[in-house]
Amino acid sequence: MAAPSSFVSAQRLWDSLQAMARFGATAAGGVNRQALSAEDTAAQAELVRWGQATGMLASRDAAGNLFLRLPGSDASASPVLSGSHLDSQPTGGKFDGAYGVLAAFEAARAIRAAGVVPRRAIDVVAWMNEEGSRFAPGMMGSAVFAGDRPLDAVLAAQDAQGVRVGEALAVQQQSLAHVPLRPLGGAVHAFVEAHIEQGPVLEREGYPVGIVSGIQGKHTFRVEVTGEAAHAGTSQRSERKDALLAATAMVQSLAAAFHDVEDITKFTIGRFEVLPNAPSVVAARVVFSIDLRHPDTARLRAMSAQVEHLCAAARGPCAVNVQRLSAADSLEFPEALRQRARAVADRLATPWRDLPSAAGHDARYLHAVTPTAMLFVPCHLGLTHNEAESATPSDLAAGTRVLADLLLELAND
Repeated sequence: MAAPSSFVSAQRLWDSLQAMARFGATAAGGVNRQALSAEDTAAQAELVRWGQATGMLASRDAAGNLFLRLPGSDASASPVLSGSHLDSQPTGGKFDGAYGVLAAFEAARAIRAAGVVPRRAIDVVAWMNEEGSRFAPGMMGSAVFAGDRPLDAVLAAQDAQGVRVGEALAVQQQSLAHVPLRPLGGAVHAFVEAHIEQGPVLEREGYPVGIVSGIQGKHTFRVEVTGEAAHAGTSQRSERKDALLAATAMVQSLAAAFHDVEDITKFTIGRFEVLPNAPSVVAARVVFSIDLRHPDTARLRAMSAQVEHLCAAARGPCAVNVQRLSAADSLEFPEALRQRARAVADRLATPWRDLPSAAGHDARYLHAVTPTAMLFVPCHLGLTHNEAESATPSDLAAGTRVLADLLLELAND
């Protein structure tokens, strides 16, 4: 009997990625499909239609995660999960996240086309709000699924317009009312996430597939600086409580403290909001984000512990509140599962190399509850979170072929 990998269609996979990219398409060729938006809901509805047409069973959970099940012969056996996310950054690309979901879907179609009924069910999953661009922090759906965050806390999170996750989920559930609800969490035999690399290594070295060794740690914060609005022409400098000057002093202090000559530490201020944001008014309030990453957990924790002190020391006459949003340490995926992925790639004569992930993924949270692996495929120049994000049909298909055979192998354990 032919392996599922031989039934993977590069053209069908490519067409599905292009079709999914229509939801939230931008004029520059990218995608703006933020979590729980109308575009995200439409994309999920389309995936449900595709799955049902393939004979897969759709379901959703209370955290907004979407599942398509390829049934197995043993209904009592825990399923194998594979997927990623459909939400994007405001100026995202066509492949980040979506490739992982649609590669898993293509793998399920290939397994069905091969005429194989695995022992365990295979669930294709689209996790809710991986990106964290609209609602912070990211990876909400997978974190709730894995029991790392309470559902109530996630539902209470708000976007910049004050819309709560719970409210946005309720709107989405109305549009997907035909999709039955399933319980949160549950036993999982294994999880495999395919993804574009989001780095230049695979393309530069000519490998179509990467076997991911682990994920570097990431701690995130929300900093709110409170000053006092005042007239730009009449208020005295000595009496001002300028939230913008205080915030920029904090940013410079943090950047200096976290600078390293090896360029290993990743320190990013990705969001910066000023109120009232008027040309002739001293800033009364500033809110900014901190994204801090390092592969060494001890070093990351040490830097993270300095954030509140450094912000307080630079606040001047203003008040500051530092809220830690997430604290995900570095992790290493199980060697046994990585070796199984390598063996599949070898059987398919697909060149591969081991490499770490510098970016966070939903696999981080699944790693805590089940054996987890990740497969990378190249993306052009490593460019991602960008409308120009690009990947080739041949590389996307190569990763999917490895994924299809690995999923069947795991589902027959």
